[in-house]
Amino acid sequence: MDNQLVKPEILMQQVGLIVLAIILVIFLAILGIHQWQVSDPYIRAVLTLSGDPIQGHAIFQMNCSGCHGLMADGRVGPSLKNISDRKSDIGLIQQVISGKTPPMPQFQPSHQEMADLLSYLKSL
Repeated sequence: MDNQLVKPEILMQQVGLIVLAIILVIFLAILGIHQWQVSDPYIRAVLTLSGDPIQGHAIFQMNCSGCHGLMADGRVGPSLKNISDRKSDIGLIQQVISGKTPPMPQFQPSHQEMADLLSYLKSL
């Protein structure tokens, strides 16, 4: 029997295909989670709207600044600077409306108000 070594080019192709398959599986898993989360009619409606960050800032000042600070830099609640780097749009909406993180109250603005607030939060 002839012992043949696998050529480096073939090995690299096989490794590349495995990496590509892993990336595809991860992408499909994320897409599945995303699809599940967007099944919420409120979130789905908010995500279809364009938000106005100026209006969002006004909503923030009236409802959020008491805990998160006038400049969203934190007080009782955490700083929201660069929050969109840490949370997705869906995650931000869920955080605002859920009230699951005491002492943050449950808050469910209209679809447009939430789109405006989301736009402001993403601008921080």
